Amino acid sequence: MTITANWSYPTAIKFGAGRIKELADHCKALGIKKPLLITDRGLAPMPITQNALDILDAAGLGRALFSEVDSNPTDVNLAAGVKAFKDGGHDGVIAFGGGSGLDLGKCVAFMAGQTRPVWDFEDIGDWWTRASVDGIAPIIAVPTTAGTGSEVGRASVITNSQTHTKKVIFHPKFLPAVTICDPELTVGMPKVITAGTGMDAFAHCLEAYSSPFYHPMSAGIALEGLRLVKEYLPRAYKDGTDIEARAHMMSAAAMGAVAFQKGLGAIHSLSHPVGAIYNTHHGMTNAVVMPPVLRFNRPAIEDKIGMAAAYLGISGGFDGFYDYVLKLREELGVPDKLSALGVGTDRIDEMAAMAIVDPTAGGNPVELTLDAAKQLFQECI
Repeated sequence: MTITANWSYPTAIKFGAGRIKELADHCKALGIKKPLLITDRGLAPMPITQNALDILDAAGLGRALFSEVDSNPTDVNLAAGVKAFKDGGHDGVIAFGGGSGLDLGKCVAFMAGQTRPVWDFEDIGDWWTRASVDGIAPIIAVPTTAGTGSEVGRASVITNSQTHTKKVIFHPKFLPAVTICDPELTVGMPKVITAGTGMDAFAHCLEAYSSPFYHPMSAGIALEGLRLVKEYLPRAYKDGTDIEARAHMMSAAAMGAVAFQKGLGAIHSLSHPVGAIYNTHHGMTNAVVMPPVLRFNRPAIEDKIGMAAAYLGISGGFDGFYDYVLKLREELGVPDKLSALGVGTDRIDEMAAMAIVDPTAGGNPVELTLDAAKQLFQECI
């Protein structure tokens, strides 16, 4: 089976091994003459990043790089990125890497044309209409992990460095014009990152499927995304060079991000404050808090999860699915408690207050009250 395709949903996706070589051609097609490649500090010196810069340089597009990006990108990173974009006279962004590089890159392209502060474009009501669209730079997204799906998303998550809260910044033009999904770029991911990003994709699909909001297209995409993770994440974790497994996980990641247009829930509501305060890996945090949230939501999702379990070939309905999640976490080396990630009990009240106002809380199948959030954090930590 040859896994190569061109997709246009929700954007132009160039999918297949080796397709990073098309990077310069897509820049030129979009009229980008001086791109800025944005990625995180850890990825900047890696061969896959340098190869991307070589491709640009060989095509006469320069090799400009910005990598002052934290694992949970902040407004400080954003301001530095916008300054680098403007000072360098750039006309497009290549958002390269995992969720941090992709989110920051998209937001730099967006904010380069704005005069209002970034928080004026938080994903609240129609705040996105405040933006000036004329100055938004074109974006090419190149994921190097298989988790967040930010490469097909219309938002970025940026941490407010003053309040230590994560904010979802939204605009339809955050959606990249072209996405290159090359599974060869994910081959070098360490096992722990393969596990964390893979469980992030799983969490996106699970929460989107479980959300009470009406979006049957997203629900169907979420269900198939769950199947791909079930089939291929253990293979990718066991053998990082399994290019077929890596490819299917890239699909699952993109599917999760498309699906969560339907909504997310308490897995993310709990994970966001933890990541903002303790700087934990987002996907791994999602994986740790997943079982308590499943138990909390059981009264509202038991039948729905039973149907998903049947589709996934898991017997035993909700209980069978829950046991499968526990076994998958164990197989991937996911810690049982947040304490293993350095999270203490001293800030539970603060994190609970943040969780219930997180924009993902409204999509949870069971209302996430302050008391419920405190209890869930107690169970998770």
